[in-house]
Amino acid sequence: MDLDRPAAARVYDYYLGGSHNFAADREMAREAIKMWPDLPRIMRANRAFLRRAVTFLAEQGYTRFLDVGSGIPTFGAVHEVAREIQPDSRVVYVDKDPVAVAHSRLLLQDDPLCTVVDADLTDPVDLLARPEVAALLGEGEPVALLLVAVLHFVTDEQDPEGIMRTLREALPQGSALAICHASAEGRPDQTVTHQDLYSKTPTPLTMRTVERITGLFDGFELVEPGVVYLPQWRPDEPAAVGEHPERMVGVVGVGRLT
Repeated sequence: MDLDRPAAARVYDYYLGGSHNFAADREMAREAIKMWPDLPRIMRANRAFLRRAVTFLAEQGYTRFLDVGSGIPTFGAVHEVAREIQPDSRVVYVDKDPVAVAHSRLLLQDDPLCTVVDADLTDPVDLLARPEVAALLGEGEPVALLLVAVLHFVTDEQDPEGIMRTLREALPQGSALAICHASAEGRPDQTVTHQDLYSKTPTPLTMRTVERITGLFDGFELVEPGVVYLPQWRPDEPAAVGEHPERMVGVVGVGRLT
């Protein structure tokens, strides 16, 4: 593994106040924060959406979760949130960053209901063929597919819509999808500089329009309130939305397979 180049999963861990990151990751994060001081708050809002989405899905009866682009499952991870409601929840965490995978396996080595898979979202056929993923999907029970802050690391050339079709066709009937995706519309003044910064990493960033992100839910019926900015999706308190939710730049939604 190349520890001299920053990696998105480890930079995200730094934003959240974690310790699973290295000097190159911290340097990039500090540079990004100088340009965009709201970034740590945005990342925390992203984590809060994950918690709200998983809570909602668990309340709907989902006990199987496939978290792709999971990063490092530290405090507030999917299995912790889901098991507050569904104690027997199973989670398959998927990431391609070797440090994230290694740390995840260490953290979850004593959890028989969690597994960690080293796979790449941009090769969905290979991802779906991994035994742990195939087993989760193969039992026919509905699965909640979580793509939180990962699809914006898929370039247009890698065909995010095609990836979504492949994943959708593999999901059992009644499955659900949660997406969080960086938008080019919320803060257009930051789009170019932030994408330039991530171009230094193995995971360049592609911020897309709300319309394009909404299209990624093709085949799914959106639950209320639809595709909205991060703070607007089922907030714990109305005041948490704020006057300018678009400044959080993350566009999110949850849908059910139709």
